[in-house]
Amino acid sequence: MNMTEERSVEPAKNKRGTIVAIRGSVVDAHFPTALPPLKHKLITESVDEVVIEVVSHHQGNIARGIALSPTRGLRRGDPVIDSGDMLKVPVGKQVLGRMFNVFGDTIDDREPLAGVELRGIHQPPASIAQRITTSEIFETGIKAIDLLTPLERGGKAGLFGGAGVGKTVLITELINNTVGKHKGVSIFCGIGERSREAEELYSDIKQAGVLDNTVMIFGQMNEPPGARFLVGHSALTMAEYFRDDARQDVLLLIDNIFRFVQAGSEVSGLLGKMPSRVGYQPTLSTEIAGLQERISNTATGAITSIQAVYVPADDFTDPSATHTFAHLAASIILSRKRASEGLYPAVDPLRSWSKMLTPLVVGERHYKLAQEVRRNLAEYEELKDIIAMLGLEELSQDDRQVVNRARRLERFLTQPFVTTEQFTGHPGKVVDLEDTLVGCERILNDEFAERSEGDLYMLGKISEAT
Repeated sequence: MNMTEERSVEPAKNKRGTIVAIRGSVVDAHFPTALPPLKHKLITESVDEVVIEVVSHHQGNIARGIALSPTRGLRRGDPVIDSGDMLKVPVGKQVLGRMFNVFGDTIDDREPLAGVELRGIHQPPASIAQRITTSEIFETGIKAIDLLTPLERGGKAGLFGGAGVGKTVLITELINNTVGKHKGVSIFCGIGERSREAEELYSDIKQAGVLDNTVMIFGQMNEPPGARFLVGHSALTMAEYFRDDARQDVLLLIDNIFRFVQAGSEVSGLLGKMPSRVGYQPTLSTEIAGLQERISNTATGAITSIQAVYVPADDFTDPSATHTFAHLAASIILSRKRASEGLYPAVDPLRSWSKMLTPLVVGERHYKLAQEVRRNLAEYEELKDIIAMLGLEELSQDDRQVVNRARRLERFLTQPFVTTEQFTGHPGKVVDLEDTLVGCERILNDEFAERSEGDLYMLGKISEAT
């Protein structure tokens, strides 16, 4: 049954109500007999069908809801129908390669889905008994990430970066590597995306050849706050199908978590709730946790999430930032300075971090190597001012060795991506963690001290250096 067929089903007479008040996206409806349960979907019978989600009950048999589509044209006295269930989206293999909105309707100008299973978007997170308690590394095949900020399988990572530093390229490469390395699927969820950004990303993923293993779902910037607030839950329902039913690993990419918080704040204000600190909704922590706790690993598979995070005014004490950071296992920070130097991916090795980078999880060898790489790069950063003023010749022999190693490490941690082959002319490389560790060990042992730095630029394994 497709979405259109489901909405045309005639419900029972006692589930009919009447709209009694409309305030922006907030709609109050009176039901004479039984009130529809919370989170149920209500549908108007006006010319432009409006979908409303019930958020609270009030005296006098009033159900208050948030409209998920524009309320233009609605009037008091219009009939409203309880659909009998919550908002549902399609799940299954048929959703791969398609683009959806919050209602599960396709928005990619292709034929609509037919005969596909529908599931409610509000599902409880996996129980503690179902979860796996061991910490596992999610290998991405990207050297800079696997070495310095290893991701947790079934965990959450934050991706920080401004415009033009390579977020989209990194996202498309992660999608490609998830398909190839983990035989999994990728789901991209755009919350508050500009329509231009959504179209560009769709084109990039299609050109990169990874669209057939990707699902894209958008709650765009011009949509009502209710739609933007729920689109993350729609994406997670699709992700949970692939984890629990198809038994596959899922990479869930969310852009942007702050827009989710913003949409929740708008909804809270429309409902007349008293604002909390810095004007955020009083339920901020609960709402973020409700979304984040559904992202987890189980015995059947894992949902690993990478989330773009905007920090308002670069204030890391902002409530939206602090509540988000509490859920993250790693932070990948992209540097504009490194991007301008041509060091792609532009992962900042000194500001990025991961909770997984401990000897108990990654092993003693990986941990010590990562620390040694960071130490060399940090010392080189401190010496840059001296080199700029006095020149490399004024440094001690030990400092020159540090600079020599650091510059070679920086270039070894660059990598040609499969998804950018057509632009760079470099064949893309997916590098195993062991090859990354061997390469760093050999550079730290000064095996390449006499070789040109350029020999190590845009390589896969260190053995490719010619």
